[in-house]
Amino acid sequence: MFKKLFSRKTSTLLSSTDNSIKPTANYSDKSANNAESIIYETLIHYQSEVFSGGLLNVCTGYDLEIAKNKITIQLTTPFPCKGELDLLADSLTEAISIKVVFNLHLDVAAVRQHPIKNVKNIIAIASGKGGVGKSTTAVNLAYALIEEGAKVGILDADIYGPSIPTMLGIKDQKPSSVDGKLMTPLTAYNLHAMSIGFLVPDEDATVWRGPMASKAFNQLLQETAWPDLDYLLIDMPPGTGDIQLTLAQKVPVAAAVVITTPQDIALADAIKGIAMFDKVQVPVLGVIENMSYHQCENCGHQSHLFGEGGGADIAKAYQTKLLGQLPLDITIRQDADFGKSPIIENSTSELTQLYRNIARNVAGQLFLQLDKRSPQTAEISLNDDVSFDSNNNSE
Repeated sequence: MFKKLFSRKTSTLLSSTDNSIKPTANYSDKSANNAESIIYETLIHYQSEVFSGGLLNVCTGYDLEIAKNKITIQLTTPFPCKGELDLLADSLTEAISIKVVFNLHLDVAAVRQHPIKNVKNIIAIASGKGGVGKSTTAVNLAYALIEEGAKVGILDADIYGPSIPTMLGIKDQKPSSVDGKLMTPLTAYNLHAMSIGFLVPDEDATVWRGPMASKAFNQLLQETAWPDLDYLLIDMPPGTGDIQLTLAQKVPVAAAVVITTPQDIALADAIKGIAMFDKVQVPVLGVIENMSYHQCENCGHQSHLFGEGGGADIAKAYQTKLLGQLPLDITIRQDADFGKSPIIENSTSELTQLYRNIARNVAGQLFLQLDKRSPQTAEISLNDDVSFDSNNNSE
């Protein structure tokens, strides 16, 4: 996998020194120097979708700790990417025949100022229509971000049909309060959650007009004692009507992700979702194509039951990213119904790796597009004395 990502110079370096370093009890200074050189050259040239400008142009605090049988790479990362760097460590281990591990420090910055205490970035998970698996994707994306190393919360904005409590397996639990003012969010596998479903019985219909629903949601957001969170995902109600527009305007959302299926009618509604966020000036990080294909359990053949390539076409047409494609898999549906997640149930499965890859893409795009530390942040120099960055701050 990583051979395609190494530059030609680095690939040659890896292959030419493949057998020169062996894990021995007397690990020589010369061998250590060779290993350090190989690792540094690899990291300098390493590129991928989330490290498009180079890994060491994004990550800081690079340092090596060399022991007899293990090399530890210290890095500070601006977004969660544990899974990708674990794979890179495995590739380096194979190349130099010494165990290589990453010791990561996550330093996520808030890309937008807002009054929600302890929450760095709020990401809206939206869809133009119902039935595309938005809530299920939001929950599994939250779990995947946690596995990648982030602190995550989820807020159920679907006042009329809250499903997050069921999907987390905690629908019978009720939030408590320490001070009688703020509610303590409930927790499932380190995911902090709040929903109207925790407060209103399932059998009670929430018969509210739009302004009442918006006010109730705003209370859930503002009156919850969120712990320190790198990301708070908001599971938006489906559609692009008044309540969705109001929520998008009133909630300090950093960016949005749009869920769709390859079906033409879903794609048309996904376009409306992108347009809605554009009108309220909320950046869209990209599109996740759910139910993209069905893979036969016996032969592995992929059948595109709802069409093919729609998510990629939308992303290209609206100058955004295709963040990933998820299969039509019965495991996803079964786990959601029983309050489980494939990421929790089988951490090494192909499905889990798909979700974790999408999670890295979401977090990576938030950094690349909106974080002032991003190498993609433009800087305009007017003369030798004055320059302006993309945030219009003079230097």
